[in-house]
Amino acid sequence: MNIRAAASPDISGKDRPRLILASGSPRRRELLAQIGLVPDMIDPADIDETPLKDELPPAHATRLSREKAAIVAARHAGAVVLAADTVVGLGRRILPKADDADTARRCLALLQGRRHRVYTGVALVGADGRCWNRVVESQVIFRTLSPAEIDQYIATGDWKGKAGGYAIQGLASLFVRQMGGSYSNVVGLPLTEVSGMLRAAGIDALALAAAAVRTSVAD
Repeated sequence: MNIRAAASPDISGKDRPRLILASGSPRRRELLAQIGLVPDMIDPADIDETPLKDELPPAHATRLSREKAAIVAARHAGAVVLAADTVVGLGRRILPKADDADTARRCLALLQGRRHRVYTGVALVGADGRCWNRVVESQVIFRTLSPAEIDQYIATGDWKGKAGGYAIQGLASLFVRQMGGSYSNVVGLPLTEVSGMLRAAGIDALALAAAAVRTSVAD
């Protein structure tokens, strides 16, 4: 089990249920911080993420997020557990997370000059055990890349551990010719949908932010 306490609670954490993020992704923590939330604990599920036979990208993202949420929720009774999994799909094909330069290079060679889709499955388990599930889709079109540009990007290491071999919030933003849908979804957590699910589970990010401002002004 790999459980890590968050660096610090958000200001109004005392006014909401405990929030457990079932992901070790720093990008997801940063996205939650954008809406004023810091998880009380980081507890990655660490499951086998191998796609099932003939499993399509959105189904894969949905299944993994649900499995992660269920595993971590079983370890934290009475807490709200948020899990997510982001998948890059090229047609029916699921592109891997790039753990080595050769994998990243193959992914970029496939994606360059083409449209692909990014799916994030989000699963939330409430403090009362109720479950919410969503899968969010964004579309990304890369411009044509030269072999030299791919080599240069590989040399930066910005691709490491990223689905499809790139991080849109980094240098790969230079490759994006067009994007449709949620940007935060491509980064790893669709904030509009996640904030709605959290609100249903008793964590209203906007209300908490407003309350924190009122408290600071009163002090």
